[in-house]
Order: sequence, then structure tokens, then C-alpha cells
Amino acid sequence: MRMKNNGQISIVLNSQKRNSVKDTLKPDSLHQSFPQEHVALKEIEEELGSLVGMEEMKKMVKEIYAWIYVNKKREAMGLKAGKQALHMMFKGNPGTGKTTVARIIGKLFLKMNVLSKGHLIEAERADLVGEYIGHTAQKTRDLIKKSLGGILFVDEAYSLGRGGEKDFGKEAIDTLVKHMEDKQHEFILILAGYSKEMDHFLTLNPGLQSRFPLVFHFPDYSVDQLMEIVKRMLDEKQYLLSSDAERKIRDHLYSAKNNLSPMAFSNGRYVRNILEKSIRAQAMRLLLENCYSRNDLITIRSNDLIFTKGTLD
Repeated sequence: MRMKNNGQISIVLNSQKRNSVKDTLKPDSLHQSFPQEHVALKEIEEELGSLVGMEEMKKMVKEIYAWIYVNKKREAMGLKAGKQALHMMFKGNPGTGKTTVARIIGKLFLKMNVLSKGHLIEAERADLVGEYIGHTAQKTRDLIKKSLGGILFVDEAYSLGRGGEKDFGKEAIDTLVKHMEDKQHEFILILAGYSKEMDHFLTLNPGLQSRFPLVFHFPDYSVDQLMEIVKRMLDEKQYLLSSDAERKIRDHLYSAKNNLSPMAFSNGRYVRNILEKSIRAQAMRLLLENCYSRNDLITIRSNDLIFTKGTLD
């Protein structure tokens, strides 16, 4: 976690190399038991615990909780406890858990009465940008209105700035910036996208960067983490991989990570697609073989694995 000169807090998630940074909370306090009044944090921790990796995110969620909670205590004592805008930016490749984390943050803020509803509205360029002058501002205002009390999550937000000065995407950016200030405590805006593109996006409006106090970085999953995701997805559906299938999918993931572009290799989403296709292939094989023992029904074999057409086999 790094504090930048502009006041932003930058957090790295799923990091393979741990930064030598002192956490706001002492390490031994991260696992201590909390009083009953902190049941909201315990419930969110349990949900975060079901996610692979994201250790820095799990620590940061606890720190945000502590900051909000202590501010409420300060306010009760008559001390200064100014509200801080909680708009966020998520940087990372597809399938690294950005939308999932946004939903969990919404639940936490609802439990803490930071948000009145805690719902998540997902949007992309087409939901914000209109076809004629004035249309974009109205569409954007309508989305913000739906998001009040919750989170507006805009994926691939950098696409709003791809069309140049005459593109209506700039109108969407300007409208978002205005409402981030006017309604900063009524909803939370999370902009998400590739790291490099999001860095450029921040330069398109002078008011953008200063309005995002929290910037989260979502690195790609390692192969070991992806295999853990595979195992958890299959466990949930009551399937398992044969030893040959496990070796085959691991080898494929190594090759895919090294040879496919970030657009083609979408981390957790990528393995989910493989498993869904492979489960259907297994069902067809069992139908043709007329084999329905318990072991047959739960086992995915290497010849059941279906990798995305046009990628590595």
C-alpha cells in the first residue's frame, strides 16, 4: 500500500512479492477476535476468506472498517470526524476479481450504514454514452440516480475517453466528475479497467485523479492460484479432476499465461469457461458410454477438457 503525493492510497492485491510496508494494523491484530458489535466485519471477512489470494485486499477492508468505525466513535465524543469520499479505482486484467470485490464492499458499507442500500449497478460505455448532444449527460445522470445508496461500477472505464474531444464519452466523464462531488456521500463510484489504460484515462479530466482516494491494483493470478480456483469451483459443483486431467489443465494454464494476450487470458473467468465446457463434454461422454456410477458422474477426465477454440490446446 503506497500513499501518493495527491493523497491517493494505492493497494496491490494478490501480490506474489510482499512489499516491505508497515500495515496500518499490526499483524497480530489481523487475526484477533472482535466483540459482538463487529459482527458485520466478521461476516465480510468470512466472505473474503472464500476468495483465492487477495491478502492485501482483506487487510485493507479491515482497515477501512476500522477507520469508519473509529470516526463514528470520534463523532460521538464531539471530535472532528469529517466524512471522506470513498470513490475507488480498480486496475487490473479481466477475471481478477474486481466485480466480486465491489459487491463485497457494497455489503460491508451497507452493514456499516455508510450506504443506505449497498446494491451494485454495473455499467459500461454503452450504458453511459448517448447518440446525440445532451443524451449522454441524461443517461449518466439516470445511472447515478439508480446507484444512489449503493455503488456504480463502470468496467473498462477508459473506453469513455477513446473517441477524442468530439466524442460523447467526454460528456459522460464530465457528468461523473460533477456528481462525484455533488453526491459524494450518497453513492460510491468504482471505475475499473486495465492499468495502463486507466492511468491515461486519469489525465483526461483534471478533476478525476483527486477524486479517487482509494486505488486498488489486481495482479493476475499465478498458476497455483488458478488451480486452487479450479478446485473450489469443482468442489462447489461436486466434481473432481482425474490426475491426468489435473496435469493437462495445469500445463495448459502455464502455456496460456505465457502466450495469450490479457484480452484472451481472463484469469478466473478463463478457467470458469474451461470447466463449464468440460462438464458438458463429460455429460455427453457419459451419455454415449451409458456409464453412470458415482465415480463416473463426479470425475472430469483429460479427454473431457475443452479449451477455448483458437487458443492453445
